Amino acid sequence: MITQRVVEPEYLFSQAEREDHFITGSEAVREAIKRANVDMAISYPITPQSESMHLVGDIYAEGYLKEYFRGENEFAVMSSVAGAAMGGVRVFTATGGPGTLRAFEMFSTWAGSRLPVVCAFLTRGVNSPLTIQPDTIEMAFMLDTGIMMFHAEDAQDLHDMILKAFVIAEKSEVHIPIGVFADGFFVTHTKDTVKIVSDDLKLPPYNPYSAPVPVMDMENAPARQMRDPFVMKSNFISYAAHASWQQEIMAASERARKYIHSYLGGLLETENEGADILVVASGTAVSQGREAIRLAGKEGLDVGLVKIKSIRPFPAEEIKRLAAGAKAIVVPEFNRVGWLCREVKAAVEDNTKVVGGPRVFGGMTMPPELILDEIRRCVNV
Repeated sequence: MITQRVVEPEYLFSQAEREDHFITGSEAVREAIKRANVDMAISYPITPQSESMHLVGDIYAEGYLKEYFRGENEFAVMSSVAGAAMGGVRVFTATGGPGTLRAFEMFSTWAGSRLPVVCAFLTRGVNSPLTIQPDTIEMAFMLDTGIMMFHAEDAQDLHDMILKAFVIAEKSEVHIPIGVFADGFFVTHTKDTVKIVSDDLKLPPYNPYSAPVPVMDMENAPARQMRDPFVMKSNFISYAAHASWQQEIMAASERARKYIHSYLGGLLETENEGADILVVASGTAVSQGREAIRLAGKEGLDVGLVKIKSIRPFPAEEIKRLAAGAKAIVVPEFNRVGWLCREVKAAVEDNTKVVGGPRVFGGMTMPPELILDEIRRCVNV
């Protein structure tokens, strides 16, 4: 019999004593869910997230979750997750790569239905020929689904962001899903020191009656989903309803900013932000950027770092302010399309100073020397 004490989020996140655990990112997912007071987890295997949901199944057997199911496929999992959330339970799942794309329709459904689902996206390649190696291209597809998106640099981020995502997503004025993204293998299968509170502590339970739309129970009709006559008729009311609802989802994401500041310490972090050259990155590209900046320092080059933690909502105003004083901005990415570079270019006033690269993809690693080469070019220019 598992006995845990419910504590306030602020205590769990900031005040409770933490111990060092040398674990993988997949194990960090397990430890987060142990303390998240999750009612139900639903899973389907897809590399590289299979191990994390397997470990969540193990802690279900130990009594940390009330229910645990395996779905028929990724689309079935995300549909079942929607049903569970509509029924008023705190639910968790994870996916990645082809699994993300197979389930893609449901992510906008989660957002449109105002479901505070937390999903870990452990990213990998999706292109043919088949690869299971790390690549963040799926994040490009997810940018406009309506879900909020956090990007973890390491196992510590992954653990903390999952726990904090439940609290942020369930705020009445937010109440939309959050995807916590981490780069597959680089984070999921690499061991790191993660500071974790005792497993006899857990978050308060989810109160579904704090939702901005009614929970689906025996007393309430399924109001979260539109009824056929409303949706099927092509008329002005239908257009207006859908347009205004999309605006409301975006507004909910904006309202979450203050909670991201409170629990994550902001949408981004900076080091030496006044430098002439800034490396702007998210995920494990941040770690490579740190090393490149260290190497640049040995050459007498003054370079700063901007770590972006929240992709949606995006810290556009913060990026604009930081870019104003920089002569060049280097954006390294683990994907081919450069989706983060696009976001940064859209935010800054003079986007000619934004260097899109280096980029590696299909599972390749990113030697810090590649970033250092871009820094040197910027200095020479």
